[in-house]
Amino acid sequence: MSLSAGTSDKDLVSEHEHADPVSKIMTSGENNEFIHIGNKKYHRYDLMEAFGGTLNPGLSPYPVRQLGNPSPLGLCGFAMTTFVLSMFNARAMGITVPNVVVGLAVFYGGFAQFAAGIWEGVIGNTFAMCALTSYGSFWLAFAAINIKAFGIKAAYTGHEDQLGNAVSFFLLGWTLFTFMLTLCTIKSTVAFFSLFFFLTLTFIFLTAGDFTHKVGLTRTGGVLGVITAFIAFYNAFCGTASAQNSYITGRPIRLPWVRV
Repeated sequence: MSLSAGTSDKDLVSEHEHADPVSKIMTSGENNEFIHIGNKKYHRYDLMEAFGGTLNPGLSPYPVRQLGNPSPLGLCGFAMTTFVLSMFNARAMGITVPNVVVGLAVFYGGFAQFAAGIWEGVIGNTFAMCALTSYGSFWLAFAAINIKAFGIKAAYTGHEDQLGNAVSFFLLGWTLFTFMLTLCTIKSTVAFFSLFFFLTLTFIFLTAGDFTHKVGLTRTGGVLGVITAFIAFYNAFCGTASAQNSYITGRPIRLPWVRV
């Protein structure tokens, strides 16, 4: 870039001024805080505001962009919905109709957890993507069973005895899936392994309760589900609390058989 007519390089460059011999861009000031482009003089910070970041990395540091950790969102959605449904399964306060959990199953345990799972896939966490999108789908499927518009329960009109067994197979499938994921956590931490271990037990008892129609087994599954929910909340807290926002943070404890 050349200077304007009638102005020489020597006129602009004093003892505190420097010129780029290639681009003909001049700097001046004790700390080179002024930049001359053509016959225009700019303060360095004015250019930082206009041409910062990747366009002019010499003037402004490259911006650091980090994706947030979606796991706490997914864990909270799972924990909240599991807690509410498990309280019903445990027959707390004598409540036996679980339909109030449908809203949570759709919007929090379902949609929010599913979205968190997709987000995990974007940042390359295959296990979290598989777990969160799957359990998000579980809650959406649970909601569909309890929403009349889907007609799932209505399809068993006249065959009500089959509905319990059908739901049992539904839960059995999720029991097998959860056991598979539990095997993928045996090299993790106590809190993370415990989450999937207790969730597996929860599904086992709920499945057995539906197959045998024994309330005691279902209530046991409900109690185990409440424990699972609290463990999930703790894992979510560990992923959310940091030294920057809390005086209390989670401390990961490795399983005793895990070698660092």
